Amino acid sequence: MTARLFGTLPDGSEIHEISIGAGDISASIITYGAVIRDIRLAGVGHPLVLGFDQFDHYVKHSRYFGAVAGRSANRIGRGRFAIDGHQYQVSLNENGKHHLHGGFNGFGKRVWTLVDHSPTSVTLALESPDGEEGYPGKVDITLRYIAEAPGTIRMEAEGITDAPTLINLAQHTYFNLDASPDILDHQARIFADSYTPTDDDRIPTGEIVAVAGSAYDFRSARPIRQMRGGQRFRFDKNFVVDRRKADAPRPMARLHSLKSGITLDVASTEPGVHFYDGFQIGEVPVPGLDGLRYGTCAGCCFEAQLFPDAPNHAVFPSSIVRPGETYRQTTAFTFSKG
Repeated sequence: MTARLFGTLPDGSEIHEISIGAGDISASIITYGAVIRDIRLAGVGHPLVLGFDQFDHYVKHSRYFGAVAGRSANRIGRGRFAIDGHQYQVSLNENGKHHLHGGFNGFGKRVWTLVDHSPTSVTLALESPDGEEGYPGKVDITLRYIAEAPGTIRMEAEGITDAPTLINLAQHTYFNLDASPDILDHQARIFADSYTPTDDDRIPTGEIVAVAGSAYDFRSARPIRQMRGGQRFRFDKNFVVDRRKADAPRPMARLHSLKSGITLDVASTEPGVHFYDGFQIGEVPVPGLDGLRYGTCAGCCFEAQLFPDAPNHAVFPSSIVRPGETYRQTTAFTFSKG
């Protein structure tokens, strides 16, 4: 394990990088956004995630690469919700219309406190004050990344509040298992029988619909590249693994590269996993890890979380946390080769 100064924000805040590892897996974590900056597997000559070697590139060019999204990940329609009859308006950072990933200065853009570290783990903490981005209540988050032999990076998160509020975290790493320009030929499997349809602004309608017979049926492994009506189908949707959280991580998704032979298995306590194929990445103007260039679909995300726009749909698992309660999430990313 090593820790080093990785960069400095204009206000003088220092950003540190901590390297952890166990067995065949190693990872680099930075205190900006609780970002997973890099993941490597022994004997593999390329990174398995999208990231940057320079800190200022995260500030200027990141598409939430490796970040922890919160206080409420994903979208809240019109940035409006109610708790106990009280109406709240949070920031509208997506096209001036909706709330996305906690707002303009969400958890993925905050400087986290380095609490503790060891050769195999790092613990970070964040305080979100009452009123930040419009959310009620002060929230305290503790987050731990753990490397487990032979090939797992596990995230454990807890959150408490002093007033009823929303907490919904999502680890937003983009995966590319063979360093190809895009992940469209990767094979994906998602352990979900249904998904949550959205409107044209990608806000859930409140329905839960079976994947059978649709473009969203990943119950058996298949290439991410799918053509419909002569156009490539784009994926940015929440899949319903269950209607409630679990006490222990359960299988959510699997990603495999035929080119490299590497497989990623995602397991989580969360009820949903948002699959995003990276179609909005666009051409990143600076080099990524190892000088790789990132463009459309350079990586894909499996964001374990509660459902998008949850507070506005009574049939969705609740994202409301109250004083005396503890928000918990465990999500594990396990890599193997062969």
